[in-house]
Amino acid sequence: QVQLVESGGGLVQAGDSLRLSCAASGRSFSSSAMGWFRQAPGKEREFVATIDWSGRNTFYSDSVKGRFTISRDNAKNTVYLQMNTLKPEDTAVYYCAASRLGITSDRLKFYDYWGQGTQVTVSS
Repeated sequence: QVQLVESGGGLVQAGDSLRLSCAASGRSFSSSAMGWFRQAPGKEREFVATIDWSGRNTFYSDSVKGRFTISRDNAKNTVYLQMNTLKPEDTAVYYCAASRLGITSDRLKFYDYWGQGTQVTVSS
């Protein structure tokens, strides 16, 4: 069993940066692929970024590529999402997710555990 707790969300202006953190409990974190997803009001949850168990392989959605960076610290059981040059369309609840598998995926069903989410609001 893995429990995930996100933090770091908030209200910022367009062009600002935020770093989200996701603290995981459970012994399997270091062997788990991790992902970040987001859900805006009235929209479906969508993929943002994923990182494999080693941290060497990452993958991003086209909408955030070049602006967001996913990373992990297995010693701290934490995954991060550095978000730069934020835009109003990045406004959403951001969710951290963990998979029992170690490889990356952009599919929601690939992930077995989810956090409660953290709100990110970007004003124009």
